[in-house]
Amino acid sequence: MANQSRRHVSTSRRDTRRGDSRRREPIPDKLYFRIGEVARLTRIQPYILRYWESEFPPLQPKKSGTGQRLYRKRDIEIILKIKELLYDKRYTIAGARRQLQDETEPTDLLQQVQRIREGLEAIGILLDRS
Repeated sequence: MANQSRRHVSTSRRDTRRGDSRRREPIPDKLYFRIGEVARLTRIQPYILRYWESEFPPLQPKKSGTGQRLYRKRDIEIILKIKELLYDKRYTIAGARRQLQDETEPTDLLQQVQRIREGLEAIGILLDRS
């Protein structure tokens, strides 16, 4: 009887294909999610989530002391983006990986530019003093 209360994660490929990403439940405000919860929220099977960890470097959930994967809200957002790229926009795995990388690099680039600017301003102050 206890097993009947569990919600089934659909195994139908149709459920994980086009159009599904628009009708999703909101991500609860929790610190960590187990792989089953993530599978239910994203409608992606756990074996696919584990595979994506090996293909997409930004997707690296923590592991508990017992080895269970613990996903953060940011990880779920990455999963939903990967799902959109692969299923809705029909990217290849390599193409989706590049797209994710291109989306994350601009913030890194902005941070680098900001650090360079601060360094140049500090040099300018030192030159003004002499």
